[in-house]
Amino acid sequence: MKRSTQVRSRSEAVLSLVGHTPLVPLHFEAERLTIYAKCENLNPSGSIKDRFAKCVLLDAEQCGWLRPDSIIVECSSGNTGIALSMIGATLGYQVRILMSATASEERRKIIRQLGAELVLFDSGGQYQTGIEMSREMAANDARVFLPRQFENPINTEDHEHDTGQEILRQMPGPIDAFVTGFGTGGTLAGCGRAIKRRWPDARIIAMEPAEQALLAGEMPCCHFIEGVADGFIPSLLRDAPLDGNIKVKSAEAMAMTRRLHREFGLLVGTSSGANVIAALQLARDLGPRATVVTLLCDRAERYFSTQLFAGSKS
Repeated sequence: MKRSTQVRSRSEAVLSLVGHTPLVPLHFEAERLTIYAKCENLNPSGSIKDRFAKCVLLDAEQCGWLRPDSIIVECSSGNTGIALSMIGATLGYQVRILMSATASEERRKIIRQLGAELVLFDSGGQYQTGIEMSREMAANDARVFLPRQFENPINTEDHEHDTGQEILRQMPGPIDAFVTGFGTGGTLAGCGRAIKRRWPDARIIAMEPAEQALLAGEMPCCHFIEGVADGFIPSLLRDAPLDGNIKVKSAEAMAMTRRLHREFGLLVGTSSGANVIAALQLARDLGPRATVVTLLCDRAERYFSTQLFAGSKS
């Protein structure tokens, strides 16, 4: 597809903002521990999913899979939908996002504000219904392009060659552990590969909601850490060089997220709080000199109507 000069110019301006996020030390005085957090909340649409949206759509263009009349269709809990809506808008494509009716109102509004079509489905917050819906749409309409975030190897490859390499450049010296939650599994697998290749003794750990610890063999249940553990183990996670998992309770994740807001001034979402709890546990277990890296996945404004902000003082 040949894009107009105007579309090409505006897309390049936004695409240049994706990635290259800072890695910052977080000093926890009460715990006497320091961990390192990569601020993916500073991507232009506010989450780490901008990386996948950018690489998958540019790859689709290069392969000729996107045409002027193409419709980008994806099932998302919100962040990938927002990212695809943003990148799709700048590239000049129609975007249709399928999202659980349990997703926060803010995520819905952001997607619509970016000009995408939003289709809500009711399935108890699980992904499988939406994934099947997207496949049916693709089977019935040749214009539909499916990014397939849960199974597309580009997801893992991008994090291995970009996000992971950024971490290695920004973190001088050995990395003792890397921990983050998983939705698609691409970030954990890709960053894990990159870090293991440079530091073979580094521990790669999956953070899971305690109420839905699938890697621990437990049955899915309800939790309030949006964007992670979506009721199944994604295929991309099978390639992750995992050394273990840490379970974090939803209430603890929310408490830590509020602490990040008020003590560090970091307006991040609940999965970031959960990641930080897991990172602190690893730092405590490995010793005060250990270098533990995690991710701040997204921004807080998409959680205003959720329990994260319940009871906040005006």
